[in-house]
Amino acid sequence: MSFLEEFQANLDSLPVILQKKYALLRDLDKSLQDIQRQNEQRCEHEIEDIRRGVRSGNITPDTSVIRFSDEALDEQKHSIRVADEKVALAVQAYDLVDTHIQQLDQYLKKFDEELRRERENAAITGVAASGPAGNTKSGRGNESGTGRGGRKKTRQTTLVTAAATEAQTTAKPTGMDLDLPVDPNEPTYCICNQVSYGAMVACDNPNCKIEWFHFGCVGLKEQPKGKWYCSNCAATKNRRRGK
Repeated sequence: MSFLEEFQANLDSLPVILQKKYALLRDLDKSLQDIQRQNEQRCEHEIEDIRRGVRSGNITPDTSVIRFSDEALDEQKHSIRVADEKVALAVQAYDLVDTHIQQLDQYLKKFDEELRRERENAAITGVAASGPAGNTKSGRGNESGTGRGGRKKTRQTTLVTAAATEAQTTAKPTGMDLDLPVDPNEPTYCICNQVSYGAMVACDNPNCKIEWFHFGCVGLKEQPKGKWYCSNCAATKNRRRGK
């Protein structure tokens, strides 16, 4: 059984275990409330009896002598034991959830290491494949064999890239230096001037100087419907309309 399968199996049983502990907590809480209510009533009656005894002269008004009955004191001790049991159950539930969180952190760390190795192997393979053929990239105009005047990617390609690198874009926020082995001749895009990664969107202005943008850099979470223009091209377009 792999680590992920083992984690999923343990996670499936977590709601049932937590539900049992929470049910027991509710029972203990109800029991504690009943004991406290009973003890409060008993103490009120005993206080009233003491007051009547003091007024009638049957009880000396000495606070060092006056005390609650053994029954009232036993109820108070029992309340403390039930409250301690509630706290212990709550701690157990917290530790159980915390254990699963730590296991998930371990899995994510292992998954990140596997992704890193795959990226490194892909980069090494790409450099080895492009070297003998003499097909080294030199700027954005040579990507995919398309000139600067053409669109280097299609929106379908962008969607495929987004699905293939979802984990990478989640772990690496846009605008930060990516921990990737990058070919120095790899073309760069977007306002962040970084290589292509994750989900990207193309500006529909054929004369756009940048053309392709990372979703995060332009505040997008999904592929826009219809035509989309970057902020520079949109501003230029609006100025032309205003004239």
